[in-house]
Parts: sequence; structure tokens; C-alpha cells
Amino acid sequence: MSGRRLTRRRVLAASGLALLGGAGALALGGTNLFLAAITETVEGAQIDAPTAHRLATEEGIVLIDIRRPEEWAATGSGAGAHRLDMRRPDFLDEVFRLAEGDRTRPIAVICARGVRSARLSNAMAEAGFTNIIDVPEGMIGSPAGPGWIARGLPLVLG
Repeated sequence: MSGRRLTRRRVLAASGLALLGGAGALALGGTNLFLAAITETVEGAQIDAPTAHRLATEEGIVLIDIRRPEEWAATGSGAGAHRLDMRRPDFLDEVFRLAEGDRTRPIAVICARGVRSARLSNAMAEAGFTNIIDVPEGMIGSPAGPGWIARGLPLVLG
């Protein structure tokens, strides 16, 4: 019986937290408190997915999809993006190579929903890259926008 009450208490507590989160989102004009808590503020520039696609395909900006290989396999990557798993130990060296040795070259970073790209943009800036641009809506959308896929931008599958 006490195990059952403990489970009920957990359910009630979780429900209460969910209600508080929803009330907080309403009070903050629709801001998702959980997403706000885990999302890092980006110090540099931000662009939307269509701009990232145009800059990567027409103006030579380096666009890097930092997601994992299984994510690329599931959704594809944006046309014009370089696939570079952010977990690689040589990630920054590879970014430097893609930027042709120029730490001032514009580099846009995209992930699924903009959380990892924000964190990595700041880490890249700390490593000396001076023109990092975050794509906060990501591939599948976030509060910043619907995302690359929902916008119908071209994909490279596989």
C-alpha cells in the first residue's frame, strides 16, 4: 500500500510541476520555461533556416550540421551543410579545416532545435572563431521558427 501511495504522490507532484510550468508559460507570454532553462544564450549572430540555406549555397558561408549520424540518417541534412558530429574529439580542428584556416570566416551552426548549436556556437567563439552564426530554429523547429524541414528547404538524404 505504501508503494502505491508513493507512486500516486509522484504522479501528483509531476502533475503539479506540469501545471506550474504551463501557468508560468502563460504568464511569460507563451515562453516554455523548460526550454528556456536548457537553452543557452548565444553571444553572436542568429539567422533563420532559409537565410542559412541561401548563404551556404550562394555566398559560400560554412554551414555545419552538428547533429549525430543517426539524426542525419533519420531526417537528412540541409542542402549546403557539412555534416560534422559535435562529439568528435577533433571537432574544432575540422571546423578550422572547413573554414580554410580562417577563424574570421562566417560559420553557421545548426542542430535539431537550436539547443546544441547555441552551446557549441559559444564554445567555438571561446576557441577563437570570431564569426559564428547560430540557426536557432534548427532542422525540426523550435520557438525560434518552424525549422528547416517544415519550411520545405532542400535536404540531402542518407
